[in-house]
Amino acid sequence: MALKVELKPNERIIIGAVVIRNDEQRTRFFIEGEAPILREKDIMTSANADSPAKKIYLSIQLMYLAQEPTHQHATYFQLVRDFLQAAPSALPHMTEINNCILSGDLYKALKAAKKLIAYEAELIENATRV
Repeated sequence: MALKVELKPNERIIIGAVVIRNDEQRTRFFIEGEAPILREKDIMTSANADSPAKKIYLSIQLMYLAQEPTHQHATYFQLVRDFLQAAPSALPHMTEINNCILSGDLYKALKAAKKLIAYEAELIENATRV
């Protein structure tokens, strides 16, 4: 079954290793076959990866889009170690992400990493209140 995608005007999407940008009109198309797909709202750039959790997300994104995801593993595991050293309470989030990666579901790992970003924001908010 094909995946139906609707793009807003000027919205971007990554399909495989290609970035596609829509023109001025809303567009609908169907993707048949297997390829990593990320909508613009899910794309993290290195410029936007300005926190430890966002860097973890970026690392997973690079694994997801890569033909050989293991090239990113060393960076990912170092980021995870550093994050857990600073915030051990994030272990359940990291466990969920790691389980997704180990099972080969990198898209699901990205979704779990979004939860980690939200958790990190909570931790920072709570720390600044005190």
